[in-house]
Amino acid sequence: MQADTELLPADESAAVAAGTRRYQRLEEFRPAQRGRSRWVALAWQLVQATLFAVSPHPMNGWRRVLLRAFGARIGAGVVIRPSARVHFPWHLTIGDRSWVGDEVRLYTLGLIRIGSDTVISQRSHLCAGTHDHLAPSFSTLLPPIAIGDQVWIGAEVFVAPGVTIGDGAVVGARSAVFKNLDGGMVHRGSPARPVEPRVMRPDGTARS
Repeated sequence: MQADTELLPADESAAVAAGTRRYQRLEEFRPAQRGRSRWVALAWQLVQATLFAVSPHPMNGWRRVLLRAFGARIGAGVVIRPSARVHFPWHLTIGDRSWVGDEVRLYTLGLIRIGSDTVISQRSHLCAGTHDHLAPSFSTLLPPIAIGDQVWIGAEVFVAPGVTIGDGAVVGARSAVFKNLDGGMVHRGSPARPVEPRVMRPDGTARS
């Protein structure tokens, strides 16, 4: 599909007509700052692929130790599966007693904060990094992600850069979250939208 040149500035319109418009020039790209040296990043990749990934499921304490050794702020009692992947642990904060499921990807180019008593279910992807699609250099942007306390992120959910999810929210399986979500609500869909309040049963009984 061709660009509608009537909607573009004159110089852009002329560039489109001449076939010289610059969308992406990847030779101009410069990677984002890691926050640690490349040797620390490489060491983490090796540790994650070996000591972290091959550890048995019950060894959550061992995986917490490894993450903390590389600068992650991990609370007490956090459960994180060995198949979960963390890009840069020094950009990660997880509160007490939270769970990170199988094959979850925490793409911590930017900061990701996960609150306490929160569940990130299997194969979800929290993506704290993107690119400026309007810059020919395709420069990296690092909007942080903040997940509140007592949140449940269902299986295979995508959470986009810059999103905040409020305390007590639920995000249904395979939803895609591109905007902030209010706490205390159940959200579903792509894009995720609120569908009902999260009203708890006062006696604490499970649904039959």
